[in-house]
Amino acid sequence: MQDVLTRLAAVRRPTLLMQAARIGAPEYRRDRRLRRYFGIGTLPGPAEALVRLIEIESWQDEGRRAGDAGYSPARHVDTMIAVLGEAALLMETRAPVRAPALDRS
Repeated sequence: MQDVLTRLAAVRRPTLLMQAARIGAPEYRRDRRLRRYFGIGTLPGPAEALVRLIEIESWQDEGRRAGDAGYSPARHVDTMIAVLGEAALLMETRAPVRAPALDRS
């Protein structure tokens, strides 16, 4: 399976959509926003949430490209804010890879 962050890096979206999402990302509140997508109960971890959000966003983008009357730019931005927030959380929680310390005695 392709790494979720690698998959996310390959996503190309309109500049205006991404600018709006980046503006909203600092205000991202995981518990409130993810309940809109996943309902009440235990929220998934950042990796699982990100995979599911990327799928939701992909469906929204298909609607955008098709000119679907049900497409909502506001909802799309909301989803992208969640995607960016979960990606940031996932990157924070991943253990950094460090080179072993060298003995310089």
